[in-house]
Amino acid sequence: METVEMNSVSLKRPRSEDGVANVDEVKRQKISEKSKTENDSGQSTETVTEQHDKSLLEDMKNEIIPNEESEEQEDEELEDSDEDGDPESFADMMKHGLTESDVGITKFVSSHKGFSGILKERYSDFVVHEIGKDGRVSHLDDFTVPVDDEDPSEETFTVLSDEDKQRLEELQLFKNKETSVAIEVVEDTKEKRTVIHQAVKSLFPGLETKTEDRDGKKYIIAYHAAGKKALASEFECHNPRKHSWPKSRGSYCHFVLYKENKDTMDAINVLSKFLRVKPNIFSYMGTKDKRAITVQEIAVLRITAQRLAHLNKCLMNFKLGNFSYKNHPLKLGELQGNHFTVVLRNITGTDDQIEQAMQSLREIGFINYYGMQRFGTTAVPTYQIGRAILQNNWNEVMDLILKPRPGAEKGYLVKCREEWAKTKDPAAALKKLPVKRCVEGQLLRGLLKYGMKNIISAFGIIPRNNRLMYIHSYQSYVWNNMVSKRIEEYGLRAVPGDLTLKGATAVHIDEGDVDNYTIHDVVMPLPGFDVIYPKHKIGEAYKEMLVADNLDINNMRHKIRDYSLSGAYRKIIIRPQNVNWEVVAYDDPRIPLFTTDLDKLEGKPLPVLPTDGKFRALKMEFSLPPSTYATMAIREVLKMDTSIKNQTQLNTTWLR
Repeated sequence: METVEMNSVSLKRPRSEDGVANVDEVKRQKISEKSKTENDSGQSTETVTEQHDKSLLEDMKNEIIPNEESEEQEDEELEDSDEDGDPESFADMMKHGLTESDVGITKFVSSHKGFSGILKERYSDFVVHEIGKDGRVSHLDDFTVPVDDEDPSEETFTVLSDEDKQRLEELQLFKNKETSVAIEVVEDTKEKRTVIHQAVKSLFPGLETKTEDRDGKKYIIAYHAAGKKALASEFECHNPRKHSWPKSRGSYCHFVLYKENKDTMDAINVLSKFLRVKPNIFSYMGTKDKRAITVQEIAVLRITAQRLAHLNKCLMNFKLGNFSYKNHPLKLGELQGNHFTVVLRNITGTDDQIEQAMQSLREIGFINYYGMQRFGTTAVPTYQIGRAILQNNWNEVMDLILKPRPGAEKGYLVKCREEWAKTKDPAAALKKLPVKRCVEGQLLRGLLKYGMKNIISAFGIIPRNNRLMYIHSYQSYVWNNMVSKRIEEYGLRAVPGDLTLKGATAVHIDEGDVDNYTIHDVVMPLPGFDVIYPKHKIGEAYKEMLVADNLDINNMRHKIRDYSLSGAYRKIIIRPQNVNWEVVAYDDPRIPLFTTDLDKLEGKPLPVLPTDGKFRALKMEFSLPPSTYATMAIREVLKMDTSIKNQTQLNTTWLR
C-alpha cells in the first residue's frame, strides 16, 4: 500500500481517448439542459466532482449561506433573495472559499489513477438510509397507521377552517386578549358538533369546548381549561397532551421519515409548524444531508400516528410511515451509522480504473478526514472563530462573525456587515437583517442587550450547539492536518508510538507489539485536556501547531466551562462495509438510475436502461459508521478535490 499526495487543486483531468470523443456531445447535452425547470437545489457543501450543468450552479448559489450551522432555518421567502447573477460572477465570488488543502486534506491511500464523475447532478443520486443501534437499516415500506378506540375520526383533521385554526392557535398561546373563540356549526347535527369538539381538543391541547345557542344558531365555544399559569406550566414540561393520552399507549410515536432535498432540522421545523407544536418534542439519532433522499427514524412526544399520517396528504418532499408507539425518545448518536447509495454520473474512468478504485475502497478504505462542510463555505472558516474562542480573544470572535467578507452571501447579510463596519452599532446593523435568527442576528441582539464590553455574554445568546460547533471545527482542523502529517511520515502501517484503543482507553503501541496492529487499529486525538498524544514526531507536531496558534496543548481547559475541550479519539482510516458497485449506461441524465423506497411503495417499475448508452454511471453502495463523511470516501475513489471553490471553478470552465 502506498500513499499519494494531492499536488494540484485543479479538477480538470486529462481525458482518455474514449473520453475525448464524447466531450462535444456532453457539452451539447449540458447546454440543452439549461432550461430545465425541475428544482434540484441542494446543500452545496456536499456537492462533489464535476457538476457541469448551469442549473445546478444556480442551485448551489442559492444554498451557500454563511450560517448553515444554525439549527433555525431562515424564512422561505428570503432564501432566494439578493442572489441573482450568472455562474461566472458566482464562481468569482467563490474564489475566496476554502480548498481541501486549506483544512489539511491532502493525502490519498490508494494508488489508482483518478477519474471524473458528477455527484448529485440530481439530489436523487444520493440516498442515505440510517442504521439503528440494533443494526437494522431504516426503510419506508409501510403506511399503515396503528389505530385504537381513543383515536379521533379522520374528519377531525378537516372540519376546522384555516381561519378557525389560526384563531384557536392564538387563543391557545395567549397571543390575543380574547378568552374564548366561537365556531359556528353550519350544518347543525349532533355528529357534526361532536367532531368539532374532538378536533379542538385533539389539535389544540389545553383548550376545552362547550356548545352554546346564540341568536338561534349553534356555536362551539373554545376556552382555556386552566388558568394561564397552569397551562404555561403544562407546556413547559413538554407534555401538552397529558390529559388525554391513553395510559396503555407508549408516550412516543416513532416513525420513519423519508425526505427529499431537505435537511433534518428543516424537516422537523416544517412538521412542528403543521402540527402546531414546538420542535423540541421531536428526537432523532442523527442529522442527514440536504441534497439527498434520506430515510431515518424520528420520535415525537404524544402526537398520534393518525395525525402524523395525515401530513402525507399536505406535505411536499416528505413521507411518514412505519409508525409504532414506544416509551422512550431517540438520542443523538444512538446509531450504528448510515448506508449510502450513490450514483456518479458521466464517469470517464476505464473499467480497470473503476475496479481498482472500488477494490481499494473495500479492502483499504479512505482517510477519515472531516469533510469540507465542517468548515463553512465563506472566506471566514468556522475553525478561525473556534481558535479565537479558545484564545479567549472575544473581540476577534465578534469581528470574525460580523465583519464584511468576500464571497457568496445573502444580500441582506452583506448590508448588515457593511453597516457594522461603518458604525459598530448593533441596533443599526440589526435593522438590516429581515431575519434575526441567524448567528449574526443573535450576536447583534446579544450586543444590544449586554453591551460591547460584555461580548462573552452577548455571544452566549447563540444556541449552545452552534457555539460549540466553532471549537469543534478547530479541533477538526487540527486533526486533519496532523493525520496528513502522520501518513506522510509513516505511511499506512502501525508504528511504535502510535495510539490504539483498548475498550474506551487509548494506549501507545510498543515496538515489541507493533506487528499485532494494522493501520486500521490506529487512532489519533482531537486536542483536549483528557487525551494523550502519539509518542513520535506527530506528538510534537500537535504541540507545535497549537503553539503557533497561541494555545497550550497542556492547558485545554477554558475559564468558561462550555469551551473547555476534553478531546476524543478518531480512527485515521475507515474501511466501509457492504461495498458494492455497478457500472451502467444511460442516455437521459434526467432519469433515475435506481428505485427509492417511495418508488417501491407506489409500485413504480425499475428504470429501463440501454445496454449501450451515450453516458456511463457508477452506482455504488457502502455503509459508514457515525461521524464519517461519505464525500471523503467518494474523494478517494475519484481522486478529486471536494471543495465548493474548485467545484464552482470547474463548472464555470466547463460552461465556457
